[in-house]
Amino acid sequence: MDEFALIMRHEDGTKVASPEQMQEWMKQTMDWIGSIKAPNKFVKGIGLPFTDAKVVSSKKVVTNGPFGDIKETLGGIIIIEARSIDDAADFAKGSPVLQGEGNTIEVRKVAKNDGTH
Repeated sequence: MDEFALIMRHEDGTKVASPEQMQEWMKQTMDWIGSIKAPNKFVKGIGLPFTDAKVVSSKKVVTNGPFGDIKETLGGIIIIEARSIDDAADFAKGSPVLQGEGNTIEVRKVAKNDGTH
């Protein structure tokens, strides 16, 4: 088994959902993560709130976020174990993140600690 990162991208992180909608999405997300945990495929989840963010540019300039002028926002990363990238993509298809218009999940194989793939 290899590890894969599911990188959740929200097309417009500046849109704020109602507290009720956020609660429903969190429940759906926890249920989805539970479906990954059940077969022991879940490794780690990293939430990335839309607040308390900074960007450091190549010129060493630091700017505050969130960033209303960019097209997408990272919402989180989940690391899972899967037999192949296709299996990992199948897990990603069940994510509630994909309910948002234009939202995506990028699936990437995680390099091993020794630098190999």
